[in-house]
Amino acid sequence: MEQQTLAIHAGYDKTFGYGSMSVPIEQTTAYAFRDADHAANLFSLKELGPIYSRLTNPTLDVLEKRYVALEKGASAIAVASGQSAIFYAIANLAEAGDNVLMSNKLYGGSVTLLAHTMKRFGLSVKVFDCENADNLETLIDDKTKAIFFESLSNPQIAVSDVEKIVAIAKKHGVITVCDNTVATAALFNPITWGVDVVVHSASKYTDGQGRAIGGIVVEREGLNEFFASNPRYTHFSLPDESYHGLVYTSLPLPCFCLRIRLALLRDIGACMSPFNAWLLINGLETLSLRVERHSKNALEVAKFLESCPNVKGVNYPALESHKGYAKAKKYFKDGYASGLLSFDVGSFEEAKSIINSVKLFSVVVNIGDSKSLITHPASTTHSQIPADELIKSGINPATIRLSIGLEDPKDLIEDLKKAFN
Repeated sequence: MEQQTLAIHAGYDKTFGYGSMSVPIEQTTAYAFRDADHAANLFSLKELGPIYSRLTNPTLDVLEKRYVALEKGASAIAVASGQSAIFYAIANLAEAGDNVLMSNKLYGGSVTLLAHTMKRFGLSVKVFDCENADNLETLIDDKTKAIFFESLSNPQIAVSDVEKIVAIAKKHGVITVCDNTVATAALFNPITWGVDVVVHSASKYTDGQGRAIGGIVVEREGLNEFFASNPRYTHFSLPDESYHGLVYTSLPLPCFCLRIRLALLRDIGACMSPFNAWLLINGLETLSLRVERHSKNALEVAKFLESCPNVKGVNYPALESHKGYAKAKKYFKDGYASGLLSFDVGSFEEAKSIINSVKLFSVVVNIGDSKSLITHPASTTHSQIPADELIKSGINPATIRLSIGLEDPKDLIEDLKKAFN
């Protein structure tokens, strides 16, 4: 089936229960077992089914199956937020003494998580250039456990050289983890280009209206075999003492998300609520339609900004003048580049004046909303990153980020024109 059909129907059998056309919200913490044997069988994985909503929930199950279908993966797990999705994906691979290779163009929260918070867990990071990956191979050593990058970066809107990153990773047997939040599954499927694990902040375009926090991890087919023969990741093939000696790669189930569920989600507990899952399921039904409109609107706004004398540079890879244009045409559906763009003006004072002068744009640090949003990354989303590192990553004090919504682009352009004056 095509993506739009999968976004509406995948993962849900409407003949189940009362035949509800809307996926039911299973708002419960726990489930009644048929008897003691049924409970024991569920915990030992002899039977599959809901145990406790920190681990499994029927509403989340629909969301996970729908994401598997949209991202063309093997298994998925829904968690509390995009940040927790990244944490679980990396913690599932690495331990104290290991290192992670991190793109030089990332969302600020991802940078602080990997480079600072997880440093206290004994992990170290090395930074590579995601747009050409020229220095990537030289950074890999026997302790490298993951290569983490964004398909479209936030807020630089840089297009990663996915093909080259994947080729180097496969050569050295290292797992690739791609954050596909900005591009979304409607425009790009990293797994079809060889990526191993995909993460999303579902709070963004999946929801589309700024209502629900959530994250998703999706794994590709074949990771059981990959881990079973790879000495970098022996913990997937050795007995898990915390789960009665379970060997994940020996199971007939995809092992990456299963280990997150049975070990990390079990112990850390950053789970998604059933109500949020229901909101995100409904958001997915219109994702491809919205992302197409976001992208078309953003291109019109980007063209205006490119022609504006106040603007020093526009970061939007659907512009023919952008250095990422060829890669955007190569990777993303119809060359669309989502609704996120950024641009530079002359100074921080000028950027602040523009942000304070707009009327239609709301000063908000979310993205992917139906309403257009504006923010100043250097003083908000990326304010914890040292100034010299910000400049290296393509963000300066005069950078403004826009999340273009579903309004008429003529009105958005008029709002910006007035703000520039």
